[in-house]
Amino acid sequence: MSYPVHLTLGPLLVPVHLLLEVLAYSVGYRFYQHLRTRTPDPISDENRLWIFIGCAAGALLGSRVLGLLEHPELLLDPPGGWLYYFTNKTIVGGLLGGLVGVELTKKRLGVTTSSGDLMVYPILLAMCIGRLGCHLSGLEDGTYGTATTLPWGFNFGDGVARHPTNLYEIGWLLLTAAGLWLSERRGPLPNGWRFRFFLAGYLLFRLLAEFLKPTPAPSGWGLTAIQWACLAGLGYYGWLFAADQRKALS
Repeated sequence: MSYPVHLTLGPLLVPVHLLLEVLAYSVGYRFYQHLRTRTPDPISDENRLWIFIGCAAGALLGSRVLGLLEHPELLLDPPGGWLYYFTNKTIVGGLLGGLVGVELTKKRLGVTTSSGDLMVYPILLAMCIGRLGCHLSGLEDGTYGTATTLPWGFNFGDGVARHPTNLYEIGWLLLTAAGLWLSERRGPLPNGWRFRFFLAGYLLFRLLAEFLKPTPAPSGWGLTAIQWACLAGLGYYGWLFAADQRKALS
């Protein structure tokens, strides 16, 4: 297989990455709708709509801001001109920004129950599809790993065997889905904990996986912007778990 992978439709050359990204959103949303029809939802349709709007706004802003901070040296001299500010994005920023948007919206609406539990499995499925597209785009996507001598290293077209960090992530997402499903077969998790376990686990994975990527840490930071964001998110969930423990003991 040669990278990047494209589909040829007559005179058109369609990037597989774009196709799978659209498929990820579509399939994820359809899966969410399917689960919602089979699961009692204490949140009204109107409030769900506002929560989706808050999530989308937060995810859009968060993904763009963290994507720009990943390469701060390019902010004053963006490659490709002003469009650079609108095309850079990262999943970690989208998830954390979406979380902030949802929590602010719920506070405004007075919703106290979890809104994320129902979305975990659709998000996991959508992310797997999207990351497959990232892998098939090769070096164009910029999410490839560093050089490796391991036998499963991938040559994305530059003659260098690299860590397939996209495939590592898909494997982690599948393990997360399996772990949550097996855990919930024993009994339901407390309200909101499915989403907590998903996002905390993903942030931990990305914190470690970023060490296998060629993105250099800005001078004096020690870690990349994505890793600092992961640490902030993990700190937030650590605070939530500690607060729950204090409530249980009081």
